[in-house]
Amino acid sequence: MSDGPLQSAKREWHAILSSRPTLVIIAAVGIVAGLAGPFGTLEHLTPLPRLTYWLGLCFVTYVTGSILVTMLTAGGLGQLLPRAPAVLLAGALAGLAITLEVALLNWAVFGLAPTAPRYVAGLALNGILIAMVIAGVALYLGPSTPDAPTNRLPSLLDRLPLDKRGALISLSVQDHYVEIVTTRGRDLLLMRLSDAIRETDPTPGLQVHRSHWVSLAQVRSVRRDGARAVLTMSDGRDIPVSRSNIAAVKEAGLLPG
Repeated sequence: MSDGPLQSAKREWHAILSSRPTLVIIAAVGIVAGLAGPFGTLEHLTPLPRLTYWLGLCFVTYVTGSILVTMLTAGGLGQLLPRAPAVLLAGALAGLAITLEVALLNWAVFGLAPTAPRYVAGLALNGILIAMVIAGVALYLGPSTPDAPTNRLPSLLDRLPLDKRGALISLSVQDHYVEIVTTRGRDLLLMRLSDAIRETDPTPGLQVHRSHWVSLAQVRSVRRDGARAVLTMSDGRDIPVSRSNIAAVKEAGLLPG
């Protein structure tokens, strides 16, 4: 079963908070903007309030845009349009919400009531264009959709029923069987985990436990659990990371070094 918009939004929120590179980029953009003081903020705000304004604005608008684009593409737009147009249209719609946030923040900080049509139109144009550009860049740099065809599929999928041949999410040992979980369902195969892992190529993945292998693209968040860790996958399941595999998880960029 595919995820609903709210589930996708929740995972996106956790993904943002657990991604140190994303948070560092947001902070860097906020600091640069705070120092440069664009859009008249250099003249109207002293350094510390200006940095606070831009750091808060960058974080709130990025989170809003990311979550709304995720929700819209996971909902109706993703069903009606191909992925690229759906993401760009979702970015434009997210830009309207971002415009409202910026207008309210400017009203609170500068006393600029959002009543002048020209002022509001300028905010909307900037918000929509910026949101579409960021959505387009994320689309270009991000992974392909889970069910998108590739030149070569994992040979492991040939062992599954046709209706369950989606992108690999995880492999887990179940007694003498291996549970294969994909974006289209799950199935049990009588084989060793090591043999199943050899058939996952070219899907980038990692064995995180003696009983579990995960697709890196399907990991949505990571949390520490003492000396171990827990991965939350795209289907909402938690998969444990053993202590001996923490270093490999760090090397894969899923945990801070």
